[in-house]
Amino acid sequence: MLKKYAQVFISVLFITDLASVVFSWLASFFIRFTLELFPLRHPLPFFSDYLIFLLFISIVFPVCLIGGGLYKPMRGKKQFDEFVNIFKAVSLSIVILTAITFFYRENSYSRIVMVLFWFFSIITISLSRFYLRKTLKYFREKGYNLRHVLIVGAGDLAKNLAEKINLHPEIGFNIVGFLTNHSKKVGQSVSGKKILGQLEDVQKIVKEYNVDQIFIALPRHAHDRLEKVISYLGEEFVDIKVVPDLLQFMRLNPGIDDIDGLPIVSLSEGPLYGWNKLLKRFFDIIASLIVVIVMSPMIIIIAIALKLTSKGPFLYKQERMGFGGRHFTMYKFRTMFEDAEEKTGAVWAKNGDPRRTSIGKFLRRTSLDELPQFFNVLKSDMSIVGPRPERPVFVNDFKKSVYQYMLRHKMKAGITGWAQVNGWRGDSSLKKRIEYDLYYIENWSLLFDLKIMWLTIWKGLINKSAY
Repeated sequence: MLKKYAQVFISVLFITDLASVVFSWLASFFIRFTLELFPLRHPLPFFSDYLIFLLFISIVFPVCLIGGGLYKPMRGKKQFDEFVNIFKAVSLSIVILTAITFFYRENSYSRIVMVLFWFFSIITISLSRFYLRKTLKYFREKGYNLRHVLIVGAGDLAKNLAEKINLHPEIGFNIVGFLTNHSKKVGQSVSGKKILGQLEDVQKIVKEYNVDQIFIALPRHAHDRLEKVISYLGEEFVDIKVVPDLLQFMRLNPGIDDIDGLPIVSLSEGPLYGWNKLLKRFFDIIASLIVVIVMSPMIIIIAIALKLTSKGPFLYKQERMGFGGRHFTMYKFRTMFEDAEEKTGAVWAKNGDPRRTSIGKFLRRTSLDELPQFFNVLKSDMSIVGPRPERPVFVNDFKKSVYQYMLRHKMKAGITGWAQVNGWRGDSSLKKRIEYDLYYIENWSLLFDLKIMWLTIWKGLINKSAY
């Protein structure tokens, strides 16, 4: 909402976060080596080595903080939620930086410094954000740089707009009131603010309340009054913004863009673009390579076992629908007898499915049959985390019967997902799976991906719904 104002606040937030991190690193060094709180087992290190390491810190920390969603609007979330995200992002940063020290200069950096750095970073980032918002709120309350807002309209759209503005006090908007087209509503309250008058009173109220911004939030059937309101304001120096009445059409990550000054309203949009897209792709490649290398003995053993115990190839290829509705070939270890669907056609796997081989039952229960999909990730057909891909024949049925089903294709299909780690996999509620998939897309962050991966290892590999 009003990105140009939000970007200023986010830029200041980013600078204070980076300053907090640098301060924490330097403070950790001096506390460790100058206060003599801990005995030294090695000669005093060169301060220049720790200064040089700031280059790695200034890259890793911003990536983890951004990936952790710490520069997204809080949207009414509690301060504790932000603290938890800071804790996660800082902890991930320390893990990555500790790994880097083994390659950069082994045993050169003190473990005590790293522990102190972890602790101070969490505290200083949390405190700097807290006091930055407090300071901003203080100046807003004193009337500094406040923008007085008048909302033209008093219906659901206007109320929704007021609630959104109130969720972002850092922008500095003060709603002075509302205007309506119904005289009987004048004097009533909407979201804690009064309806000050009717549409024709707009010029008088602009002067009386020193209004800087006017938001026209009229329902679609009342847009014929838009020209009338704008004509009343022809002599006033106020910014006029129109809020389109499209709430019921907005589906996923809605937003507004422009093409050479022409406003374009996006009703549904995926979250991955720019740096977010590159960050997720980089993470997919690195993580997939690690899994393939570490699990290569298991992959070879499973392949041999499948060839020795049943006829047919050890690898099963199946057409699935992925990002943007594009079809791709997904790889799995074969868990059923060859030509298992020759008589039945495409059907869901079910409990006690007779088409499964003896090894196939084990592979499905442990999700080891999904291992070849890491090659799909390396090919960029899939991501490690995302909505599970479906067969096109099923998609054609689901999109007609399940509301918003196709929105799940706004993101790359995944080996695991938010729905799967919450138990919605296999022959389970399709409506619930879509609900969880859309929640994941709307709330995506790199830390969210890591959480899902951890939950997959912890409780998602063996599942009663995996037939």
